[in-house]
Amino acid sequence: MLESIQHTTEYIKNRIGGFEPAVGIILGTGLGGLVNEIEVEKQLMYANIPDFPISTLEFHSGKLIFGKLNGVKVVAMQGRLHYYEGYTMQQITFPVRVMKMLGIKTLFVSNASGSLNPDFKKGDLMVIADHINLQHHNPLVGRNETELGPRFPDMSQPYKRELIDEALDIAKANNIICHKGVYVAVTGPNLETKAEYKYLRIIGGDAVGMSTVPEVIVANHMGLPVFAISVLTDEGFPEILNPVSVEEILAVAYEAEPKMTLILKELIAGF
Repeated sequence: MLESIQHTTEYIKNRIGGFEPAVGIILGTGLGGLVNEIEVEKQLMYANIPDFPISTLEFHSGKLIFGKLNGVKVVAMQGRLHYYEGYTMQQITFPVRVMKMLGIKTLFVSNASGSLNPDFKKGDLMVIADHINLQHHNPLVGRNETELGPRFPDMSQPYKRELIDEALDIAKANNIICHKGVYVAVTGPNLETKAEYKYLRIIGGDAVGMSTVPEVIVANHMGLPVFAISVLTDEGFPEILNPVSVEEILAVAYEAEPKMTLILKELIAGF
């Protein structure tokens, strides 16, 4: 894996010149609008990057974008990868390792998720303060490469507290409804049953989704501070559960995306 990471990193460096991003960004489902705020200098299609997995979702662009956001050099993944697409956990998190090798110092992650907390409504934002991993595999299983990180990384603070507090202050100053909560990661791709939503709430979840946690585990393994934020696109309340379509989820994500973009822009400006 280490050789593959190094090979991919060298390929990208040869195509972006001396550009060295300080911040890495992973944009979730329906949340690619932040790219419009970036002063783009280079774009690379995943399909053209050696060993880089390709997003199979029709609503994910599959581009690695280099540029400046509020004057800060960033690299953004427009289109993330999911375990349910058939990739291994190592493949899903491969881009995080490459971004670290390219020079990023902090990772910002966004996603669309379903609310489990009755006080968190559809269209609200939620800063992730902690998570519960219910996915079947872990990206650190297998031989550990000490050059990448320790065999048993600590996960007592997977999300950077200072960035959480700053994001909540930004949201409050801009009259944006933004909660702080626990994200539960499941495999997907199906949405949950009434009993599953009830269970996820009982064990401490405030929102549920199918991504983010693998990337966060690998970022912590490599010593990268993380900030993550969810757009709550649907409500998994068992007592009043209604069917929901992907089209509805995307519509809510697109509508709420500008609020998330504002928070991320202001947070990243501090770098």
